[in-house]
Amino acid sequence: MATHRPLVGIVCDVKQIGVLSYHAAAEKYIDATAHGAAAMPLLIPAQGAGDALEALDDPAFRGELLARLDGLLLPGSPANIEPHHYAQRPADDTPRDPQRDATSLPLIRDAVAAGLPLLAICRGFQELNVALGGSLHQQVYAVPGKLEHREDPTQPREVQYGPAHEVELVAGGLLAERLGATRATVNSLHGQGLDRLAGALRAEAHAPDGLVEAVRVADAPTFQCGVQWHPEHAWRGQPLSRLLFAAFGEAAAARAAARG
Repeated sequence: MATHRPLVGIVCDVKQIGVLSYHAAAEKYIDATAHGAAAMPLLIPAQGAGDALEALDDPAFRGELLARLDGLLLPGSPANIEPHHYAQRPADDTPRDPQRDATSLPLIRDAVAAGLPLLAICRGFQELNVALGGSLHQQVYAVPGKLEHREDPTQPREVQYGPAHEVELVAGGLLAERLGATRATVNSLHGQGLDRLAGALRAEAHAPDGLVEAVRVADAPTFQCGVQWHPEHAWRGQPLSRLLFAAFGEAAAARAAARG
C-alpha cells in the first residue's frame, strides 16, 4: 500500500508587489520542508485580517484547516510582529505584517493545543513566544550586554547567512540529546529577540550573551520547537539543520500515519 507524504502548512507573508498584494513564502522554506522534512508543502495565505477573506478569524475554520495538516511551519520574514501583541509600543519603524500576525498567532495556539507538529523559525520563533504569552526585545542590539545579532546588509547573501556564533544547547534538552552535543554554530540575522519566555516554553539553546535561541513546548506530545536562527539555509550541509527538519518530518509523518 502506497504511503503519502505528510502535509505541512507554511504560513505566508503579505508582500506588496507593484499595486497588488501577494501572499508568499520564500523558496528555501519550501525546499527544506519538501526535502529535509520529506513533506508536502501547502502555503497558507495570511487571511487573518485586512481586506482578504477573514476565514482564519473563525475558530471553526482554523480547526478544519489544522485537522487536514500533519505539521505547521512558521518561517522567517523581514517583517516584525506588531508590538501591541505583547503590550508594547513600536520602538522603531521596521516593517510590520498585521495580516500574518492575525493568521499565525491564533494558529499557533490552536496547533499547540491540538498537538500538531510545529517548527518555528526566526520571526516564527518570536511568534511562538508571543502567541503563548511571552514578550520580545524590539532592539536586541540596544539592550546592555547583548550582542549584535543582525547581519551585515553590505555583504553577499552567503556571508550574511554564514556562521555567526555558537549556541549552547541545554543539557538534557531535546536538541542536545538528538545532536549528541552541547554546542553548535549557527547563523544570525535578527534585530529582535526573546525577552520574557512564555510559561509554556522551555529554553533549548542560548547565545553567548544569554539570549534564548531555541525553545520547545513543554510537555508537548510531539515535536513542537522553534529556533531563532535560519536552519533552512544550506540545510543539507549542517547537521543541526538536518536534524531539525528530519525530526519535524518524522513527527508529521507519524501524525499522518495515525490519521490513516
